[in-house]
Amino acid sequence: MLEQGVPPPVVARRLRVSRKSAYAWHALWSGGGVEALRSKGPSGPPSRMKPEWRAWLDEALEQGPAAHGWVQRWTLPRIALLIARRFYVRFSTAQVSRILHKMGWSVQVPVHRAAERDPQAVERWMRQVWPTVERRCGTRGRG
Repeated sequence: MLEQGVPPPVVARRLRVSRKSAYAWHALWSGGGVEALRSKGPSGPPSRMKPEWRAWLDEALEQGPAAHGWVQRWTLPRIALLIARRFYVRFSTAQVSRILHKMGWSVQVPVHRAAERDPQAVERWMRQVWPTVERRCGTRGRG
């Protein structure tokens, strides 16, 4: 659009961006052409998590937590500790979450029910107790 002579305010309106962005793009384009508008990649320092580490981590996660000394499911702090033990690099849980997301892993909580669950007690509670609780929360009176 800039090459076609469309003014920055019109570019901003058509692309639904701020005028400031359109003017910044115009300044870049007039100084260096289309090449100046190309993305320079993500900002910030490169990840400390090396590709070969990701391959190892993927295999380790597939093995399950029991193979690494935990009886229960994976958690972000456990995965961070696993990485730290293997590669001597500490990542925050937020960083571990981003790494796992980039690797294609998602947060999942297994569906399970307590072995002690009594379906008749649950049904009785739903019939007798829940209606009173629900009513009390939904009413509004003068206070």
